[in-house]
Amino acid sequence: MSVQKVAFITGANRGIGFETAKKLGKLGIFPVIGSRNEEQGKLAVEKLKEEGIEADFIKFEVTNKDDYSLAYDYFDQKFGKLDILINNAGISLEGDPASSFGKPNSVSELPEDVLRDTLESNFFAQVLSTQALLPLIKKSEAGRIVNLSSSLGSLSMHSDKTSYIYGVKMAAYGISKTALNAFTVHLADELKDTAIKVNSVHPGWVSTPLGGSAAPVSPEDGADSSVRMATLDTDGPTGGFFFLEETLPW
Repeated sequence: MSVQKVAFITGANRGIGFETAKKLGKLGIFPVIGSRNEEQGKLAVEKLKEEGIEADFIKFEVTNKDDYSLAYDYFDQKFGKLDILINNAGISLEGDPASSFGKPNSVSELPEDVLRDTLESNFFAQVLSTQALLPLIKKSEAGRIVNLSSSLGSLSMHSDKTSYIYGVKMAAYGISKTALNAFTVHLADELKDTAIKVNSVHPGWVSTPLGGSAAPVSPEDGADSSVRMATLDTDGPTGGFFFLEETLPW
């Protein structure tokens, strides 16, 4: 199959990931949806086709290493490359920001399984799956890697009593995003002499099952930061942390 560019968006059967796939598709990029639920993944592809967007789906559970190999084989055999990887999938096991706001920070009592499971999905899975697919991204003329982070991963903002996130201490989730930001910095440095750009993005406080119903940003608008970093020009930034055009502090 011959297409100009191909993008892989994990966790894209709904929410921010689905809207990201739709916006990329409308830009002429072929979106491939990664979803752990096969039925929901296929339904998402059908919804995109109703919008006039050709797309595809592969079963992809971010914590299943067997799926990494299957994804590699799919992109290698069908496209021979991968232009855009958006590490969108993630979890929160501590509720949503609204329910956490103003509660005492109880990181000293954080259950081990909550911390480990959150880091497994939000950090280790992103690192290991990116490592698995990186050889295909290197075959792109201008590879783009976008790590979906959060302002809750900013150490600077958590330390600033005037910051709007200061009162939201979702420890496991925040720690996982801080770690993901660190991976962004290190991978961008490794690839600084290549055409590949690696960035973290904050989508905003988005109304999804993870963000909660009180969130003011729609999934459609929440996709904008990911799309912007996925379609950077050659003179665009790498190794940064962004919300739309705003650079966020680490």
